[in-house]
Amino acid sequence: MSTSTPAHKRILLKLSGEALMGDDQFGINRATIVRMVEEVAEVTRMGVQVAVVIGGGNIFRGVAGGSVGMDRATADYMGMLATVMNALALADTMNKAGLTARVMSAIAIDQVVEPYVRPKALQYLEEGKVVVFAAGTGNPFFTTDTAAALRGAEIGAELVLKATKVDGVYTADPKKDPNATRYSRISFDEAIKNNLGIMDATAFALCRDQKLPIKVFSIFKHGALKRVVCGEDEGTLVYA
Repeated sequence: MSTSTPAHKRILLKLSGEALMGDDQFGINRATIVRMVEEVAEVTRMGVQVAVVIGGGNIFRGVAGGSVGMDRATADYMGMLATVMNALALADTMNKAGLTARVMSAIAIDQVVEPYVRPKALQYLEEGKVVVFAAGTGNPFFTTDTAAALRGAEIGAELVLKATKVDGVYTADPKKDPNATRYSRISFDEAIKNNLGIMDATAFALCRDQKLPIKVFSIFKHGALKRVVCGEDEGTLVYA
C-alpha cells in the first residue's frame, strides 16, 4: 500500500561514486546526478532529514592506473579528494534544485568546503538542510562504507541506506541465477553467516554494534528512495 507518511525522520544515504557515472566510463553523468537529486528532494519535502556520504570511485577510477604500486595511504588520500569533488557537484545540483546543501569534509580544505563538526551537522539537519559528508572518515585504510556507518551513528540516523545498482540483497547473483530471490529482511547474524558481503566488515560491524539498521536498495529505480523512507517493502532491510 502506498503512503506518503515517512517512517523515518533522519536517514544517512550512502552513494557510491560509481552511481554518479550513469552509463559513462568515469566522471559525473549530468542527467544521472540530476535524477538522484530529484529523488532526495522528494523525501526532504516530506520533512525527512537527509545526510549523504559519497564515494569517489567514478573519479579515482580514472587515475587508478597511476596509483598501482603507490603507498596505500597516499592512494587513499587521493580517493578522499575525489569524494570532495563529487560532494561539491552533488551539493551544487541540490542547490540548483531548490534544496539547501552543505558539504562537510573530514579533511581540512577550508577555502573549498567547511570542516566536519558534529554539532554543526546536527544543526543543519534540524534546519532542513541536506548535509553531504566528504572525504570519508578522514583516515586512510577506511572505506566510505565505514564513513557512512560512522556518520550515521554520530548523527543519530534511524537508518543507513546503501544505494546500489541492484534492488536489494539476493540469495545468489540474480544475473547468474534465475532462481535467486530477494531478501525482504535479514538479520546481521544471518548476513554474516551467509557471507553476503553487504558492506565491508568494519562498516557492517559498526552498524551491528550500534543496532543501526541498513537498507540496501536500487537508486536507479524511480521512487525507490521515497518508498524506503515510507517503510514500504523496497530493497532489503538488515536489522539487529
